Amino acid sequence: MTVSTLSAFNAHDTSLPRSIHGEQPVGKSTVAGQHHVVGQPMSAVVASGYGPTSVLALQQVPVPTPAANQVLVQVVVASVTAADSMMRRGDPAFARLFLGVMKPKNAIPGTGLAGIVVATGAEVTRFAVGDEVFGEAGLNFGAHAQYVCVDEDGVFAKKPDSMGFEEAATLCDGPMTSMNFLRRMADVQPGQRVLINGAAGSLGTAAVQLAKHYGADVTGVCSASSAPLVLGLGADRVIDYHTRDFTADTEQYDVIYDTVGKSTFRSSRRALRAGGSYLSPVLSLGLLFWMLWTSVFGQKKAMFDATGLRPADELRVLLDDLVSLHKDGVLRCEIERVYDLSEVQTAHAHVDSGHKQGNLVMRILHKK
Repeated sequence: MTVSTLSAFNAHDTSLPRSIHGEQPVGKSTVAGQHHVVGQPMSAVVASGYGPTSVLALQQVPVPTPAANQVLVQVVVASVTAADSMMRRGDPAFARLFLGVMKPKNAIPGTGLAGIVVATGAEVTRFAVGDEVFGEAGLNFGAHAQYVCVDEDGVFAKKPDSMGFEEAATLCDGPMTSMNFLRRMADVQPGQRVLINGAAGSLGTAAVQLAKHYGADVTGVCSASSAPLVLGLGADRVIDYHTRDFTADTEQYDVIYDTVGKSTFRSSRRALRAGGSYLSPVLSLGLLFWMLWTSVFGQKKAMFDATGLRPADELRVLLDDLVSLHKDGVLRCEIERVYDLSEVQTAHAHVDSGHKQGNLVMRILHKK
């Protein structure tokens, strides 16, 4: 799940896997494959409430039961994202109306994953036991566990042989969000000038590569230590945010894509060319106001979208395009660190530091 999805979260009434609430595992007649694992103990990250990383703890819970239209996936790798951190903190506060007022309704966090199908519901036709798969757990969450149930018709696909589990687990976060913003929303064209704020993060590293692929002149905003990474991904130049404020420059851009929500449309307006667009996946009341205002007045537009809440069939098209770009060598998923499931607090702390480069993942199923 992306930051933009969390910012625009809709209500959902699932909290823990069904078997945690006392339902009996279903039998062979409704679940094909390793149905015997259903209801057995598994390791999972459980959030006891909102707050610092200490609210996350590894616990033993029952393996969930897949519904008729779901697959049970043994998770090999799960991503750890800014949205996961925001959910842990209950930030922004209004999101708690949907996430759970006092504590998360969905106690097991995590959405991005790659793994192996071990059981299928009776109505599943797209996947079979043994398929290597990747995608999003969606609003059910639950990816930070050894097993998770995923809707067959969700943002989910078979993993191509050309892509490892670690890269596949991150594809629905930064790459998918950035493709939605740069291609569908901004419609970046060859020769346009694009500035990417937060160019070294999950969204930013994908955005740099995609913007260059679309033929844009790309400026990345990041720390000096991240400059080699961002330039290596194709940026034409970088701005060190410690020493230079792009909103105070005389340089202008056709598109400003603030992946981290650290700037504002108001402060960035003079850095936009006439007809330019300011985009951010981080929703705030200020951005909402300017979206409404610029939809009626002015040539410069403020834009937001909750990528993860778009129709699943639309997102699967983006996913297919991203897989093709990866196969062609146009897009690579930067993995900074790989953690163990037991190191979830450390992973979240690194996200909270604001200094991660690319993506963080947890390897849950280790090679023998």
